[in-house]
Amino acid sequence: MRVIAIDGPAASGKSSTAAGVARALGWAHLDSGALYRAITLAALDGPDEVGASPQRLVALAQALPVRLVLRGGAYRPEVAGVDVGEAIRGERVTAHVSAVAAIPAVRDWVNARQREAATSHPQGVVVDGRDIGTVVFPEAPLKVFLTASPEARAARRLAQRGTAVSAAEVAREAQALAARDRADASRAVAPLRAARDAVQLDTTTLSFDEQVRRVVALAHERLGD
Repeated sequence: MRVIAIDGPAASGKSSTAAGVARALGWAHLDSGALYRAITLAALDGPDEVGASPQRLVALAQALPVRLVLRGGAYRPEVAGVDVGEAIRGERVTAHVSAVAAIPAVRDWVNARQREAATSHPQGVVVDGRDIGTVVFPEAPLKVFLTASPEARAARRLAQRGTAVSAAEVAREAQALAARDRADASRAVAPLRAARDAVQLDTTTLSFDEQVRRVVALAHERLGD
């Protein structure tokens, strides 16, 4: 299987790094969180579906359908034939996606869709998430676990908002990220952890380009591409 699995905690740069690696290799990029967010959006737009049974949520995702569509080198989420890549990033979805993603039946459905996408792509797929190397693609020939200090991750996340950032704001965001790390690592379903054979890459002092180069070098070494 030609899959590079990139896992790591929130704001560690998984998605941006995975997208950069995919471009450098000529592979496709798949953001696993996009499907969870797409299902959450579908549920929020439905008749009180967020609180529905797992079976109803999965049935809704199948019926609409919620799916991944390959466009321009990346898998984009669609709901009922509409690209929702932008809509799923809003606060409305963000506030509910963790609860939806914690449902085992939903995770099983999403994992199956990701495997279908990966096995159907001729070149290869770079997939990022929190359980890609441990649950979704444990057989992936290259697994990378990105880490960075909470402070570095907080500064990056705040910088993305395009406003001036104070030391106090960074400290508050770092505390929030550290709390989420603890919650993700201790959850009952697919806890956040590095696969035993994952290469751990601390990006605290690395630029984005350096992160991409490190992973691409590992891909050349492991996969011969």
